[in-house]
Amino acid sequence: MSKLKPTYDLEDRLIDFAVRTIRIAESLPKTKVGKHIAGQLIRCGTSPAPNYGEAQAAESRPDFIHKIKVSLKELRETKVWLRMIVRANLIKPASKVAPLLQENDELIGIFVTSIKTARENRRKTL
Repeated sequence: MSKLKPTYDLEDRLIDFAVRTIRIAESLPKTKVGKHIAGQLIRCGTSPAPNYGEAQAAESRPDFIHKIKVSLKELRETKVWLRMIVRANLIKPASKVAPLLQENDELIGIFVTSIKTARENRRKTL
């Protein structure tokens, strides 16, 4: 019996990231500030997954790059909101946010590399 290699699915990883972001947002205080940050965090933290899904159906390489860049922009915004949560001490202990920030950094790295690769491949085909 052969062992199957586990598949790496970026879309599933982005969906998991969105769910974790939702959970952080739900645990914020129900104050004016907490509600504001929760809304912003939910908007940008759940956006990369569907944008990546759209990129998979891109009509051209430039369209793919654009959609991936939108996901990257939303991931960077998410990082800022998460850092604000930590700095404002809105979730205690702040270490609860650290794993999500780590995943955010890893996803940003993946998207930066994807954009670079797509641009290089585009130049090769021109």
